[in-house]
Amino acid sequence: MRRFQMAALAIVSAAIVGLTGCANATPSVNAKGEKITKLKIGHNLAEDHAVNIAIEGMADEIKETSGDTVEMQIYPNGILGSETDMILQIQAGALDMAKVSASTLGNFSSEFNAFSVPYVFDDRDHFYKFMDSDAAKEVFQSTRDQGFIALTWLDSGARSFYTAKRAIREPSDLKGLKIRTMDSKMAIDMMKDLGGSATVMGYSDIYTGLQQGVIDGAENNITALRDHGEVSKYYCYDEHTRIPDIVIISTKVWDSLTPEQQEELQTAANNMTEKYKKSWADFETQVKKDAETKFHVEFVEDVDKAAFQKACQPIYDELRTSDPDCYKVVEAIRGMANSAS
Repeated sequence: MRRFQMAALAIVSAAIVGLTGCANATPSVNAKGEKITKLKIGHNLAEDHAVNIAIEGMADEIKETSGDTVEMQIYPNGILGSETDMILQIQAGALDMAKVSASTLGNFSSEFNAFSVPYVFDDRDHFYKFMDSDAAKEVFQSTRDQGFIALTWLDSGARSFYTAKRAIREPSDLKGLKIRTMDSKMAIDMMKDLGGSATVMGYSDIYTGLQQGVIDGAENNITALRDHGEVSKYYCYDEHTRIPDIVIISTKVWDSLTPEQQEELQTAANNMTEKYKKSWADFETQVKKDAETKFHVEFVEDVDKAAFQKACQPIYDELRTSDPDCYKVVEAIRGMANSAS
């Protein structure tokens, strides 16, 4: 892990130098002469994406509630590099905050890998219940010794399979299909257990991959159809994972804030999460409507989820012995399943 981080840090050194070179060039004060703390936050989504709009709302709130003593400067569109790049920049002191996937954070704390386990969440209500719990907040603190902690989370929907030629209703339908997955051991193991062939490639390559037949399908939340609906025929609601996005902040920066500023920033983050639940639902609804009317994607709902869950059981069995820290969080999540409402 340390070797991986050192190598990646070398790759992004140029970005770090560029960012630090322009940061805090001159001291800033508000109208009352109070020091303004400027927090740089990066993410890899477009400026018109619901995530960026949500972060802009958080920035407006913290500026107002802090009396203009805390400002957030947003760097969207992946201009600061990949999610891993941004995490390393936070560790190096060149970036203050970032929005990253929990799956990426699994490379820094195995506890975050629990969020990527297939079918660990029964449904959206179960997912929300755990993510808003004290148990989730404990996971958020698991990277403190690595120089950052999580402030809050954002819904990123349920990930399902979408394909170019064949509907997926049960695991056997995946046999012989090449499915694009994230570069994640969990995702690759899931595809192996389900009978498909995992093909790791960048998100930007999926459209061409589907168009040229390099891959037969992919797995992602429904909003991926904004980009891939034109080359997809079926979207199949197996809903194998619900991997949240996570907003992280440098522990050094967090600890430098006053208690009042910490409370105000945390409140703004929590409010963003609550507002985003509806924004995300609206976003999904609009994308589905567009995919149906513009691209004629067929949405398949008669999926045998029980069969998919059963096929993924080996992942749980392996985690129990290979990654006790991750499995402990899995047990905590599953413990809330029956009481989810």
